[in-house]
Amino acid sequence: MKYAIKEGNYAKMGTMITAAGTVFTFEGEKEADCAILLYRIRTGEIVRIEVPREYCVGALRSVLVEKLDIRLYQYNYEINGKELVDPYAARIEGRKNWFDTERFKAAYQIRGGFAGAEYDWEGDHTPEIPQEDMVMYKLHVRGFSMDGGARGRVRGTFAAVKEKIPYLKSLGITTVELMPAYEFEEMMFPSDTKLSDYATWKRMEEKKAREEKPEDVQEDKTAEAVTVEKACVKAEKVNFWGYVPGNYFAPKASYAFSKDEVTELRDLVKALHRSSMECVMEMYFDEKMNQNMMLDVLRFWVMQYHIDGFHLIGNALPIRAMSQDLVLRRTKLFYTGYEQELIEKPEKYPHLYVYNDDYIYPLRRLLNHIDGNLFEFVNQQRKQGRGCGYVNYAAINNGFTLADVFMYSEKHNLDNGENNMDGADWNFSSNYGVEGPTRRKYIQHLRRRQMRNAVAMVALAQGIPLLASGDEFCNSQDGNNNAYCQDNKTGWVNWKNAAKNAVFTEYIKKLFAFRREHRVLRMPQPMHMKDYCGMGYPDLSYHGDSAWVAGFEPSRQAVGMMYCGKDDKNSGKCDDLIYVAYNFHNGKKFLALPRIGKRKKWYLVMDTAQEEPFLESEKLLEKQDLLEIGGLSIRILIGK
Repeated sequence: MKYAIKEGNYAKMGTMITAAGTVFTFEGEKEADCAILLYRIRTGEIVRIEVPREYCVGALRSVLVEKLDIRLYQYNYEINGKELVDPYAARIEGRKNWFDTERFKAAYQIRGGFAGAEYDWEGDHTPEIPQEDMVMYKLHVRGFSMDGGARGRVRGTFAAVKEKIPYLKSLGITTVELMPAYEFEEMMFPSDTKLSDYATWKRMEEKKAREEKPEDVQEDKTAEAVTVEKACVKAEKVNFWGYVPGNYFAPKASYAFSKDEVTELRDLVKALHRSSMECVMEMYFDEKMNQNMMLDVLRFWVMQYHIDGFHLIGNALPIRAMSQDLVLRRTKLFYTGYEQELIEKPEKYPHLYVYNDDYIYPLRRLLNHIDGNLFEFVNQQRKQGRGCGYVNYAAINNGFTLADVFMYSEKHNLDNGENNMDGADWNFSSNYGVEGPTRRKYIQHLRRRQMRNAVAMVALAQGIPLLASGDEFCNSQDGNNNAYCQDNKTGWVNWKNAAKNAVFTEYIKKLFAFRREHRVLRMPQPMHMKDYCGMGYPDLSYHGDSAWVAGFEPSRQAVGMMYCGKDDKNSGKCDDLIYVAYNFHNGKKFLALPRIGKRKKWYLVMDTAQEEPFLESEKLLEKQDLLEIGGLSIRILIGK
């Protein structure tokens, strides 16, 4: 079949469906021989459409193919005889089945596809949740529900995440972060298939050598053969996480339960918005990638999928251009750090967020008694920016799970096939006497207490709390702190833990609810450390053995932090007066309580030394000037 063609439209890369036909715009020098290859889906017929050299502006080629029924075809480009997948393709055909070795056969091809019909967003708009109200939850679309948590074949898909929206809402989550969910190659085969032939040839040579050499040499050669065998296995690992260059404009087809991954992901985003929740996508960009394309990627997901934000990962990213782009002006951008100039400028809608490991290590070092610094910790607790927000977490996918932080002193990554050389060596974790699971009750109790402490510290910090999926019910990866290739029960969230750890999950719900109810714990602007609004007390003050005085010498590991502020003006509630007592010593300590007037008293509301920390009703303290706090525990008081 032949199609009539005209010069296309250079304004938009990729494909564009118009009334006149389908426009294909792609990178190609004027001197290059370029063609569109159309593959008829049912018959396999190939239609080759040459692109005239004069259809060129700069290094762009564009052609309009008239009356093309996109439902019948897939496509690729041909440039100087080499077939290429469109990097701007809105759908990728050929990766529907996860880890499908069939696509490495010589006759198999990955091709571009068309997004199809317009989607009805039904008036959907981003909820634009204020920074101070955010609580984040990071998950892997496949790993989140493969081990329970969803029904049958829906597991591991966008649809499964959608089913869990009510659960996430009940936790207090406002913002869901998806690890790479755009199309990437999960198969870690070498691109050159000759590697397998080489390994086979190598083993044949070694067999011949063993027949000709003494027995001791045979043993050495056998070891080499094992090494080659392991190399072959390593080459066939799965890239479970997806931090590799990908087809950035296409949702990952194998993450869809239906045949239409485009619609399924849009349905997920729309459902999140209807529940007043946001969707943030993690984007890994290779430093060699065209920076203009990076901007195109972000704009595309905002316009076509209503994505609320991006966690940007990679080197040499055009962060300044991204942060100043007008299309992205109300899109939340999470990055390791920003130039001071970008975050000093006041914005009506702040949208820049610092997302790094600065919080995780002071927390773990104090909890696990590894040269912890109390002064560093309290600064992290009050850290907030005027032009940017901060994301805080005690555990993240790149490292131990929360449970493993208190179960393992060393990483256990042998199953990754890299001789335990991968993953961070410094985790500031502790096993509390036994490496891994134990039946010793006192160790179990101590570990649970430390988990309660860790989550409380994150929830009570001024920055945005983030929870890694499964941490709310003590998910473990058996000490693997780099489960990038573990597409199995190690890397999946184990939902069987949910029932037996329901008390811990309920505690987390109450923590996030307490944070939500008391705005002084989540102020969007930095604390002044003085009484700037005439409340009678500083907005934040520190207390130690004496009220209003806190020493931060290395030996001190206990401090009281008192918050004072006005509650939401529309809530009708009283002013907030909250005292959080931290004791990282093994034994009990006493902290001074400041006097808060004749009409107000201190009441205990939470104590992490208890298996169920939140009290059913507030308890009036017998002593109003001195607080006893147990070892390795956190207490919350309310003054009223």
